[in-house]
Amino acid sequence: MKKTLGQLAEFLGGTAVGDTATIITGVRGIEEAGAGDITFLANPKYMRFLETTAASAVIVSPDVSPQGRSFIQVDNPYLAFAKVVTLFSVGVRDYFGVSPQAFVHPESDVDPECAVYPFVYVGKGAQVKKKAVLYPGVYLGEGAFVGEESILYPNVTIMNRCIIMNRVIIHGGTVIGADGFGFAHEGDKQVKFPQIGIVVIEDDVEIGSNCSIDRAALGETRIHRGVKMDNLIQIGHNVIVEEDSILVAQVGISGSTHVGKKVVLAGQAGLVGHITVGDGAIVTAKTGVYKDIPPGEIMSGYPMIPHKKWLRAMPVVAKLPELRKEIESLRKRIEQLEKKTGKV
Repeated sequence: MKKTLGQLAEFLGGTAVGDTATIITGVRGIEEAGAGDITFLANPKYMRFLETTAASAVIVSPDVSPQGRSFIQVDNPYLAFAKVVTLFSVGVRDYFGVSPQAFVHPESDVDPECAVYPFVYVGKGAQVKKKAVLYPGVYLGEGAFVGEESILYPNVTIMNRCIIMNRVIIHGGTVIGADGFGFAHEGDKQVKFPQIGIVVIEDDVEIGSNCSIDRAALGETRIHRGVKMDNLIQIGHNVIVEEDSILVAQVGISGSTHVGKKVVLAGQAGLVGHITVGDGAIVTAKTGVYKDIPPGEIMSGYPMIPHKKWLRAMPVVAKLPELRKEIESLRKRIEQLEKKTGKV
């Protein structure tokens, strides 16, 4: 693909400075970029590379004006560069239609504009809508639904009746709709509670590799529009994650928990079941969440405490061995003084 600097500025809604006819043919980081590439500067610590980069153009913020080179000024250089990378990385699909090596049940409904690669399984009653892409090894169970322009990478599993809506991206090895972890006690035995609900993944969600989102016991497990999930995440049955929340690697959410809008759950955060995390809350890495979190709160620690309190506590924790020795020394001195004074 080739674009002029002026065309890219118009695409981004930014201001081009310098030679607007400069031809851009690729995208790279500021240290690796060469002739024909466009790069970006969002972090001030990389400012020194503006003088040495070989890029043909740079995307910068309005308060940065690199001397002697062409650039585009935008309010958010990182976001703008992401859009340019997307523009340049959208290639021509190498496959259209349904491979004869795929199994597609005669009672399923697969749009002819889809790409269904070899070794895909599409079960009875499943639907695959226009421009969806199913890579090798994808499994769609009976009655499953995949919406328009969704991409399922190799070895993704969508179990029976689960719904994947439009423009969803699911990376390899993820399982949507396995049974939730539900058992009833009968004496010393565990009796399986049938998991007969479904999972619904709304528009524009992205799910990383090797994640598991369990089907509801009854009703729905639902991931709302725009949620972004990293790799290796476990979502229990009947969990709700609302719009635009971010879940980082190895997060675990137990059943029937409700995560609000624009929540951030950092890596390895663990949430018990049947709680609510309010809109805009942030849970930092490795935090153990055992009760509700009000909207907008920041929590840290195991078990969780307010983040500011955690910041004050951690330096003390590091000094506990020395403090223990000091307390022991003071205790002995007090005992000696009590013996001398006859106060025991």
